Amino acid sequence: MVHPALSQTQQQRLQTVLAPQLRQSLELLQVPIMELRTLVQQALEQNPTLEEKLPANEQIEVEPGSGEADDINETDLDEEFAALAQLDDEWREYFQQNKIIHNDPRDEEAKQRYLLNSISRPESLQEHLVHQLALSHLSDEDRRIGEVLIGNINDDGYLSITLEELAETTGSDLGRLERILDVIRDFDPIGVGSRDLKECLLQQIDRLGMSNDHARRIVQDHLEDLGAHKYDRIARALDIPHEELRKTVNAIATLEPKPGRRFSSEPNAYVVPEIEVQKTNDHFSVFPNDEQIPRLRISKHYRRLMEDPSTPAEVKEYIREKIRSGTFLIKSIDQRKHTIRNIAHEILRAQQDFFEKGIEHLKPLTMGEIARTLGIHETTVSRAIAHKYMQTPQGLFELKYFFTPGFKNTDGNEVSNKAIKDAIARLVDHEDPSAPLSDQAIADRLKKEGYNVARRTIAKYREELHILPSHLRKTLAK
Repeated sequence: MVHPALSQTQQQRLQTVLAPQLRQSLELLQVPIMELRTLVQQALEQNPTLEEKLPANEQIEVEPGSGEADDINETDLDEEFAALAQLDDEWREYFQQNKIIHNDPRDEEAKQRYLLNSISRPESLQEHLVHQLALSHLSDEDRRIGEVLIGNINDDGYLSITLEELAETTGSDLGRLERILDVIRDFDPIGVGSRDLKECLLQQIDRLGMSNDHARRIVQDHLEDLGAHKYDRIARALDIPHEELRKTVNAIATLEPKPGRRFSSEPNAYVVPEIEVQKTNDHFSVFPNDEQIPRLRISKHYRRLMEDPSTPAEVKEYIREKIRSGTFLIKSIDQRKHTIRNIAHEILRAQQDFFEKGIEHLKPLTMGEIARTLGIHETTVSRAIAHKYMQTPQGLFELKYFFTPGFKNTDGNEVSNKAIKDAIARLVDHEDPSAPLSDQAIADRLKKEGYNVARRTIAKYREELHILPSHLRKTLAK
C-alpha cells in the first residue's frame, strides 16, 4: 500500500519575468494623465537627481532621445557623485533653520485647522434630519432615540432596519419607537423614514394633499401593475376611463421614490483629455495635451557636486542608481507620449468621416489593425488607450470609443455598431409613447435605412443602452 509522503524536487524551466523597469514603463503607459502627474511628482520628491525643467532659456541636461543620458559613463558618474552627502546635510540644516526661525508650530496648527474648517461640503441627509430633530418638541431621551433612528436611515431616505431590531438595541418599546418615527416622517424631505416604496409614495400623497383618490388606490393596491405599465388592468380594476387614469399616473410620476436623492454627495468626475483634435484650414491635426506633466531632467547641479574625489563609494553607488532610474523615467514618459500620439494619428486617419460628419459615420476599427500599422503589440494599444480621452470637434470621447466591430450596410460600406446603437436610440426617442416600437419593428426601420441587423442583435444593443422593452416603455396616450 502506497502512503502519502512529502518530498523536495528540483526542476529547470523557462519563465518570462517582467523586469522592474519594464513593469514601470507599462504602468506609465496605462495610467491616465492626472495619475501620471502624481507619479511624476512623487518621483521628484523621492529621487534627488531629478528636477523639473523650467520654461526659461536654460541648457537642458538630459532630454528624451537626445543621447546625453547615454553619454554619462561610469567615470563621469564617479566624478559627479562626490558631494551628495554634503548637499543633503546643507539642505537639511537649511530647512531646520528655516522652520525654527519662520514657522511657529502653533501657527502651523492654526493654519491647518483653518484650512480644514474652510473645506465646504454639502449637508448630508442625516445632518439635515438631526437639525430638524433638535427643533422638535421631543424630550431629550426621545431625541437620543430619534438620533438612533436617523442613523439607520440610508442615503435614499428609507429606514434600513426594523423597529423590532431597534427595540432590542435601544431598550425602548415599539409604541415609543413608532411615535418618534412618526415625528421624523413629518420632517423634510417628504417621504423620509419610510420602510418601503409604497409607504414612501403614500406618505407623499397624503402630505401633498392630492385630491385624486385614485392615486392612493393605485399605489396601495396596484403598484406592481403600475411599474409594469399594465394600464388596462388598472383601468378595469378601478373602473375609470383612460383619460382620468393618464392624469393620475402622471401625477404619481411627479413623486420622489428616493426622498434622500437631493442630499447625495457623489463626487463629480473630472477627466483631462490626453489628445486634442483640431480642424485648421480644412485639415484635422492631433495635438498632445502634456502641459499637465512636469518636464523632467537630470539635475545639472550634481555634475559640479560630483567632482569631489573623497565621496564614499556607497554614496556614489546610491546616486548612480538614482540617475539611472531618473533617466529611465524620462525616456518612459517620452515613449508613452509618442505611443499615444501615434495611436491618435491612426484613429484620426481611420475615423476622418466621424470627425467631419458625426457618429453615424463612425467606422469599425480594431486594436489589432492599429497595432499592425504601428508595428507594436495589440496589448500595447490596449494599455495606451485605457482611461484616456480625446477632445474632438464632435465632443469629448474615451479613446476606446473609436474601437468597435461593425456591420456592412446594403451599400457594402462598413458601419460601426455604435452607429447602430445611435440609430436605435434615435428611433426610440421619436417613437409614439402609446405604441412603442418592438425590437422587430426597430430592425425593420433600420433595414429601410440600409442597416441589415437581426432582431436579437437589436435586443442586445437595446439592453446595453439601458432601454426598456416595448411593453415597459408604453405610456397612456394623451
